[in-house]
Amino acid sequence: MDDIWDRRLGIWYLAEDHPDAPAIAESPDGAWTYGELAGSAHQLVHGLRGIGTPKDAIVAVLAGNGVLPVQVSLACSEAGWNLLLLNTYLTPAELTTILEHAGASVLITDEAHGAVLDADGGTTIRSLATTIVRGGATAATSLEELCDGCPTSVPDSLAAGGMIAYSSGTTGAPKGIVRKGSGTDPAVAAHRAALFGRAFDFRPLDGPHLVSTAMYHGGSHSYYMGALNVGHALAIMPRFDAEETLAVIERTGVRSAYMVPTQFHRLLRLPDDVRARYDVSSLHSVVHSAAPCPRVVKQAMLDWWGPVIWETYGGMEGAATIAKPHRWLEKPGTVGRAVRGVRLAILDDDGRELGPNETGHIYFGTAAGFSYHDDEAQTRAAHNGDLFTIGDIGHIDDDGYLFLQDRAKDMIISGGVNIFPAEIEGVLLEHTDVGDAAVIGIPDDDWGEQVLAVVEPRTGVAPTAELADDLLAHCADRLAAYKRPKRVEFRAELPRTDAGKLYKRKLRDEYWRDEDRAL
Repeated sequence: MDDIWDRRLGIWYLAEDHPDAPAIAESPDGAWTYGELAGSAHQLVHGLRGIGTPKDAIVAVLAGNGVLPVQVSLACSEAGWNLLLLNTYLTPAELTTILEHAGASVLITDEAHGAVLDADGGTTIRSLATTIVRGGATAATSLEELCDGCPTSVPDSLAAGGMIAYSSGTTGAPKGIVRKGSGTDPAVAAHRAALFGRAFDFRPLDGPHLVSTAMYHGGSHSYYMGALNVGHALAIMPRFDAEETLAVIERTGVRSAYMVPTQFHRLLRLPDDVRARYDVSSLHSVVHSAAPCPRVVKQAMLDWWGPVIWETYGGMEGAATIAKPHRWLEKPGTVGRAVRGVRLAILDDDGRELGPNETGHIYFGTAAGFSYHDDEAQTRAAHNGDLFTIGDIGHIDDDGYLFLQDRAKDMIISGGVNIFPAEIEGVLLEHTDVGDAAVIGIPDDDWGEQVLAVVEPRTGVAPTAELADDLLAHCADRLAAYKRPKRVEFRAELPRTDAGKLYKRKLRDEYWRDEDRAL
């Protein structure tokens, strides 16, 4: 029997060889075949080129879960453009900052989010990029009109595109992670990308793949596009709902999925009779990442779904490790061994490589490489030769398995989303009654971590409930919902080191002392 991986895979080959095969099993936009999906991406390329979008342009998309993020991603991947996925919870001011920093040429959005173009700051957004809206009446170009009459045929001058992913940096400034496209034949590039499925046992033409996380999330995008290239039709949920997730798995016969630990926790909170109501035996490979998963939660999911849960560690900068289900059961708590082609190392503060079971900074290196957009200093700071770090602390055991122990950075991960305290602290310090502020992540059974603001009031200001409410409202006016503190606590004086730096570990220890996880 021929090796199933010898088949021509990737969206473009699949659209040619299996045009009637399902590419979208179900979604808010209905079901689509590979031929229909590829044709719509071709139309978008023709349409965007028709308005002068140059090669290497950055094309941003602000949209909810559905087919639109997939269409834009595919168009970028064949036209040599760089995809920029935007968090749908960003405020107009935050969107403006990212679009300007990235130098985006085009912003494509949907009706639900197009209102941002007509809100305060919308004029600035429209001045930065050509704005295109699918559906709805706004001052922007209509996506339907842009593509109307455009051919569904394969465009000329194709080149595999790249991606730029943003998060707020530890200084509160935008941080864009650039993954350059190869510029090669998109069909060949997509076929190669499909082979990532070997690592997680995504078997060709053996879907569907469940999309239950936000499609702007970098991890979610990697897996739903990877699954699509393998031949897994996508079952796209408009938003996560625990019981509905089980219903979709049973209804569509989901084989693969990407999830974050918060979803596991919510699934486990369902009553026993609800959990028993649905057949999840079709599941074959469920990958989780984005945030540390408590051992008890992962073990409970394995007990329920069986040995189908895989873990991966890394970031948009690059993948580092994979923990296969049976390996995790042998070494509970590990995030796995290095991905093939990745070098993993633990370095001390002076950059010297440490031995097995010694704790230090986690570094890894990939052939793809990356850089931070328009920030050579930050790119250099993340690298040590060919290796780079995403700021975590851990150790590698005698068998080469990595264990995370702490985060060197102050990053908070809530529901799989990265939140950086410096940005929130800056907003709090704008308030006239705040003398000092520290933002930390504290345990949350649902989200993994929640955002807590610890505030030292300005001299002469009383730490009252009214002040706490005022500070929360102050943040609500300036920050996306997922970044806002859930509550405010007051201290007469915040702990600082002799060098003047906030001693956040001392604050965190008050809340994490009784937890079974260090992160």
